[in-house]
Amino acid sequence: MLDNGTSHQSRLKANPHLAGKIAGGPNPPDGGEGACAAFGFLRGIRDRADAIEFRLTSGNSVWFPYNWLGTVKFDPSAGLLLKFSGDLIYLVLIRGSNLDRPVEDTGIDLIRAGLQRHRVTWVREMSEEDIRKTGEKGPTIDSIEIGEFESHTALREWLEQNARTFLT
Repeated sequence: MLDNGTSHQSRLKANPHLAGKIAGGPNPPDGGEGACAAFGFLRGIRDRADAIEFRLTSGNSVWFPYNWLGTVKFDPSAGLLLKFSGDLIYLVLIRGSNLDRPVEDTGIDLIRAGLQRHRVTWVREMSEEDIRKTGEKGPTIDSIEIGEFESHTALREWLEQNARTFLT
C-alpha cells in the first residue's frame, strides 16, 4: 500500500462514506430519517426508534412504544396486524397494498427492515390522491384501525368483525 502522507483520520474526513464502515466511526452517512408516502423510517442500520406514530386521516395520531410490540401478522390480502400489550391490549390493523415492497433505493420495507427492526417512526393513512400517485411503485396505506381491549373475548369479537383472517 502506498502512503501519500495522509493520516487515517484525514482520509475518513475526506471520504465520509467510509466512516460508517469503520468500527467506532461516526454514524453511517445514510443515518437520519427517510420517508415514502406511507411511512417514515430511520436510515441508519443500527438506529432504532423508541415509538411508532400512527397518523390518521382525521388528523389524530396515536403513538405506541416499540417495547409494547408483540405479535405481527401479515397477510397480503388482508393487511398487517400489530399487537401492542401495555396497560390494555391494542390491535392495529393496517390495510393497503405492497406493504412488503421496499422503498425505492433504500432496501427498507414496512415489515421486515422497518417494523421488525424498530426503524419505522410513523405510518399514515394516505389520501386517494397519494395512493393514486404512488400506484404500484411502492407501499400504500388505505386505512389504519386501532382497537383497545380489556378482555380476550372483546379482542376476538373485534377480529371477527374486522379481520377474520387473523383469527387463526
